[in-house]
Amino acid sequence: MKILLTGGAGYLGNIVTRKLLDQKHEVVIIDNLIHGSSGCTGLFQIQLNDNSCLIKDDIKNIKKYDNHFQDVDIVFHFAALADLGQSLKKPLDTVNLNILGTVQALELCRKHKIKRFIYASTIYVNSIEGGFYRSSKRAAEDYIEEYRKFYGINYTILRFGSLYGPRSDNSNGVKIILKNAIYKKELTYSGTKKTVRNYIHVLDAAKACAETLNKRYKNKYLTITGNKKLRLGMFLKKLSKIFNITKKIKFKNKKAIGHYETTPFTYKFKKGENFKIKSNIDIYSGILQLIEEIKNEKNYKNYN
Repeated sequence: MKILLTGGAGYLGNIVTRKLLDQKHEVVIIDNLIHGSSGCTGLFQIQLNDNSCLIKDDIKNIKKYDNHFQDVDIVFHFAALADLGQSLKKPLDTVNLNILGTVQALELCRKHKIKRFIYASTIYVNSIEGGFYRSSKRAAEDYIEEYRKFYGINYTILRFGSLYGPRSDNSNGVKIILKNAIYKKELTYSGTKKTVRNYIHVLDAAKACAETLNKRYKNKYLTITGNKKLRLGMFLKKLSKIFNITKKIKFKNKKAIGHYETTPFTYKFKKGENFKIKSNIDIYSGILQLIEEIKNEKNYKNYN
């Protein structure tokens, strides 16, 4: 198959690209090669071949690459402003990249009759946390569903949990913990010991992405997280044994703005309250007024 990946050189996209090339797919990558709030450790680490090409550009300019969508079977859309903290500081950029960038990609998929649009979303879409990042991903999911409804573009939506593993940037939660253990000989965590995470290795997440090419995942929402719930208190205790750290584990007990503590699944449907208007215009009185207005329009005589 011919597959196009936006963000195909990023933290997760890089490994997904490698897996697709190993499976002998023809791959087109669009990526700006700028990753993470502190930069990925290592850049694009894939040997391109005759079945692949890399376009260095921003998702905002995706319309320029209309011709690269020709004969494409599947689009993986991973390009986004993916750092939750950065999105809180840059709400407009979050909209432009995560919502508008997605819709522009969908428009090209509609034009070229792409068979499936596979989208990297987040478990935060069902949360009250996540800030502008959550809002943008939820909006993008809504647009994807509507494009399916009106234009028949099949989709698969991948809702990722907390990733860790090689090439993660310096904002990654697990990497922060490990760097403190290695360089400072201490284990610290900004939140509480009650915090729960289902960490998933980036290689396992990439494997899951490649498997979603299977037709049985068409028009499905898939949650991709680790199988094991980890309480940070117990997790850090085990790490203290691995690193032979005798210092007391420090929990700063800070409320991380935008991040969940024990579960992201906290969203509740907000039913609006009916506003009661004290004096309503009767529907038929309003219709009669509108009829008179239409009859007085300049073009009304042309209909007779």
